[in-house]
Amino acid sequence: MPRDLGEIGLSVKRLQMRHHRTANERLAPLGLSIVQWDALRHLHENPDASLHDLAQLTFQTDQSFGTLATRMIDRGLIERIPGPGRAVRHRLTDKGDDLRQKAGEIVRGILTESFSPLTAEEQQTFGDLLARVLAR
Repeated sequence: MPRDLGEIGLSVKRLQMRHHRTANERLAPLGLSIVQWDALRHLHENPDASLHDLAQLTFQTDQSFGTLATRMIDRGLIERIPGPGRAVRHRLTDKGDDLRQKAGEIVRGILTESFSPLTAEEQQTFGDLLARVLAR
């Protein structure tokens, strides 16, 4: 009998919430939240991205990301640099990049634990299935 699609959707959300909750707990000693780590990660992966682009990548509004960026600047994790025209870009500081790397190891550990009940082949299949659903 096929699984209920509503239950599948809720299971995806529950897994996401478990990852976020665990990440926030384990990142706290670094002084980071999952949202801050995600911003550092995307800034590293997209060094020339605009504030708007970074907001979209992190599932935030421009205003929310701007507020987050200001707090991260105040903490010395990122800095503003001039962009083309009137644009302002952001760049990781050494401190921000160091925390990004440390936090990335923590998050990878959480995901490794979370998906450990699945074999490598099942993890690949799960990833492939999610990619197919998200491609629509």
